[in-house]
Amino acid sequence: MFSKACEYGIRSAVYIALQSLEGRRVSVTEIAEEIDSPVAFTAKILQQLTRNNIVRSVKGPHGGFEIEREDMDAVKLNMIVKAIDGDKIYMGCGLGLKECNEHKPCPLHDRFLDIRNNLSTMLRNTSLYELAVGLEEGLTYLKR
Repeated sequence: MFSKACEYGIRSAVYIALQSLEGRRVSVTEIAEEIDSPVAFTAKILQQLTRNNIVRSVKGPHGGFEIEREDMDAVKLNMIVKAIDGDKIYMGCGLGLKECNEHKPCPLHDRFLDIRNNLSTMLRNTSLYELAVGLEEGLTYLKR
């Protein structure tokens, strides 16, 4: 459903949030290792997240990536998806047809519309803080 870049973007942001809760900044290398992503690919994704004010990059010997605690509540998953994949997840046909709409629907049109709407609601209502806390409490995990 999400592109590989978007999956890594969500994982990166959640990991950075978790480490930020513990008062740590993290390097690209550490993030890549923790989310099972190539370092160069992770760096490009982190550039997009930084440009879109989702994470903060601090340069220097004690630098790295971080997210302020107060920003963790404000950053919702839909912001990460939009920063990396744009809005395409909310549009388009479930079967990939070029023309699919209410006047000329594909066989999945109505069912897929419901799924897309539910996904949109979940992404708009889920914060980085919620996901980081789940990791911190051991209820969820990022690595296989």
